[in-house]
Amino acid sequence: MRASGILLPISSLPGKYGIGSFSKEAYKFVDFLKNSNQKYWQILPIGPTSYGDSPYQSFSTYAGNPYFISLEDLIDQGLLTEEECKKVKFGNRADTVDYEKLYNGRFKLLKKAYKKSNIGEKEEFKKFKDENCYWLNDYSMFMAIKERFEGRSFDNWAEDIKLRWEYSMEYYKKELSEEIEFYEFVQYEFYRQWYKLKKYANDNGIKIIGDIPIYVAYDSADVWSHPELFQMDNVGKPTAVAGCPPDGFSATGQLWGNPLYKWEYHKQTNYDWWIKRIERSVQLYDVVRIDHFRGFDEYYSIPAGDKDATNGHWEKGPGIDLFNAIKYCLGNVNIIAEDLGYITDSVRQLVNDSGFPNMKVLEFAFDSRDSSGPRDYLPYNYDKNCVVYTGTHDNETLKGWLDSIEPEEIEMIQKYIGRKVEDKSELVDEVIRMAQASTANTCIIPMQDYLHLDNKARMNTPSTLGGNWCWRAKSTQITKKLSNTIKELTVIYGRG
Repeated sequence: MRASGILLPISSLPGKYGIGSFSKEAYKFVDFLKNSNQKYWQILPIGPTSYGDSPYQSFSTYAGNPYFISLEDLIDQGLLTEEECKKVKFGNRADTVDYEKLYNGRFKLLKKAYKKSNIGEKEEFKKFKDENCYWLNDYSMFMAIKERFEGRSFDNWAEDIKLRWEYSMEYYKKELSEEIEFYEFVQYEFYRQWYKLKKYANDNGIKIIGDIPIYVAYDSADVWSHPELFQMDNVGKPTAVAGCPPDGFSATGQLWGNPLYKWEYHKQTNYDWWIKRIERSVQLYDVVRIDHFRGFDEYYSIPAGDKDATNGHWEKGPGIDLFNAIKYCLGNVNIIAEDLGYITDSVRQLVNDSGFPNMKVLEFAFDSRDSSGPRDYLPYNYDKNCVVYTGTHDNETLKGWLDSIEPEEIEMIQKYIGRKVEDKSELVDEVIRMAQASTANTCIIPMQDYLHLDNKARMNTPSTLGGNWCWRAKSTQITKKLSNTIKELTVIYGRG
C-alpha cells in the first residue's frame, strides 16, 4: 500500500520551554499530518542524550529523554506552576535548541515536580517499576551515581562502583535512594506522556516510525551493567570501537567510538538482549528503523585509541541468524533497514533475506560524492519494498544540497525531470515530487524540505562537533496552506 509521511524529530517541534516535547504542539502536529493525508510520522531516537546532544549516543537503549517531558502536562497535574517555568531561561530563539541552558534549567524543574509528586505512594508508579525493572533499576542507579560523580563517564568513577562490586552497589543503593527514585519518576512521566501521544496519533490514523541506533554509547547504563555483551577488557575499556571507512564525504572516515558487540556471546545466549531490545521498540513504535543495518552483515572495527577511522577493518556480523531468532520469538516485526553508505552484495543479500524494506535517498542519486553511485538511488531502479527520502537527518537539506552541488549535477536533475528549472525553490518541489511519484511503497520527506529551508536548518553534519541537533520548526511555519500543498501532492501520487 502506497503511503507517505514526514520526518520531524520530537526535539524539532515548536513550543515553549526550549525544545520540542510531548506538549500540545505535538498533538497539533498529529492533526497537521492527518489533515495532510499523511500516514507516518518519523522521529529520531528518543533516549536521553549526553554531552554531544546526539540522539544516537544515549545513556540507555531503554530510557526516554527527560527533555521531551511536557512541562505543560506537569503544570496541569499541579506539580509545577507557570511562574516556576517562566523563571527558567531556555534560550532566546524559537528556531533552535540551546542545550546548555536546557540542561541547566530542565532538571531543576523536574526535581521540583518530583518533590511535589509523592510518587512512591502511587500504585501506577509501583506497577511501572515492576514492569520495567529489567532496565530501569540499572539505568536509574547509573544516572544517580553519575550525578554523584559530577557527570563523569563511568570509567572515571571509583573502581568499586565502576566494576559493580557487590558491597559498593548495596552502599549506593541506600545512599542515593532519593536520587534513584527521581530518575524512576522521570521515566514514569516520560512513558506515561509518550504512550498518551502515541495513542492519539494511532487513533488519528498516524503510525510512528521510530529509530534505534545499532550501537550503544560507551558511557551508558547498558555497557556499565552488561560489559559481557561488548568487546571490552577486564577493566571496562573497549578493545575496538565502531565507525565507518573513508569515502567521498570524509577522507578519514567516521570514528563513532561506540563499543562493538561480542557477537559470539550474543549467539550463545540466543540473542536474548537483542530480542528484548526489539520487543521494547515495537511497543514504543509502529515501525522501527534500524540505523546502520549493514553492520549486521559486516561491521567496521577500529582499534580503540585511534584518532580516526583509517586503520579500521571489516569483520563479520551475525547476519540473518539474528533476525531469524527475532522472528522466532516475536513474529513478523515492522522494520526498516537503513542500508545507506558503502553497500556490498552480501549486505544486499541480507536485506533481501530479511524481507525488510530498505532506504533510498534521492540526494545520493545525483551526487558524484556518493561512493555507491547513482545506480541504487535513481527512482527507475526502485523496488516497491523500499522507503524513499529526499534526505535524512545526516544529509544537507534539499535546498542546501541544491546550493552546494556542481552545475553538472543540477543539469542531470533537470534532464531527469525533463525540463530546465532555474529557480532553486521550484527545483526543491520537483525533487519532492520525484520522490512522491516513485514506485517506493513509502515516501518520507523531512519537514525542512517541505519548508524550503537551507543548511542552517540541517539537523546533523556527521563527524563534526557542535551546532548539530538544534533545529526547530516555528509554529508559524506549520500552516494550513502547507498542509493543503502536501495533501494535494499525496493524493495525486496515490499515497493518501
